[in-house]
Amino acid sequence: MYTDRFLRHRKGAPLNTDERAALEACVSEVRTLEPRQTIVRAGETLSHSTLLIDGFLCRYLDDRQGLRQLVALHVPGDFVDLHAYPLKTLDHDVATLTAATVAIVPHDRLDVLVEERPVLAKKLWYATLLDAAIHRAWLFRLGRLDAGGRIAHFLCETEARLRAVGLSDGGRFALGITQTDLSEICGLTSIHINRVLRGMREEGIVSFRSSLVEIHDPERLRRRGQFDPAYLYIDEAALAATNATIAS
Repeated sequence: MYTDRFLRHRKGAPLNTDERAALEACVSEVRTLEPRQTIVRAGETLSHSTLLIDGFLCRYLDDRQGLRQLVALHVPGDFVDLHAYPLKTLDHDVATLTAATVAIVPHDRLDVLVEERPVLAKKLWYATLLDAAIHRAWLFRLGRLDAGGRIAHFLCETEARLRAVGLSDGGRFALGITQTDLSEICGLTSIHINRVLRGMREEGIVSFRSSLVEIHDPERLRRRGQFDPAYLYIDEAALAATNATIAS
């Protein structure tokens, strides 16, 4: 199912089989996208929202010089622009970072879903609130952490989000972004990013090479980034139960 990873292992919002089937029925088509492709422009009128099945997407803003600031990274299972359902336009652009597969969900189908299934509608609202919680964490990261803290916090957050959807084993995960992307996430230059990553690798904390992140010392990385995963609302008990089932 295209919706298997949506709100997977989130506290208070697991979708049951029937709800997933209902959401799945709203998908009008599945698209395969090339890397580095802008799929939504700020101000564009939208009649659908996009559920990310595979790959990485981002939301970004450009300054007057055309320099980009990433304001969100989306991982498989994210309803990338669900907030476009009530707003109809976005104040930012949306683009692929890697090759990606997305499910298109027309807003008129969401109208029917929301009217007929208020409990599921509340879970869609939950997804947008989760986006808002992640945005607040990004503001904290940029406003209060130094360069190493910003990188550490972002890597901890991304690992936790990927682990929730079965794409990280807790210490190793694929992250198909460049150091330039990371600089645009953390508000740093690529040179600074390279220097900090090299230092963290030499300290035995984390390494990031060829789109593969390996966390060698999770506790030190969390401390460096002042990372508390509470804002991600991951149900660790449910996640552990799933992993135990897979292992057996």
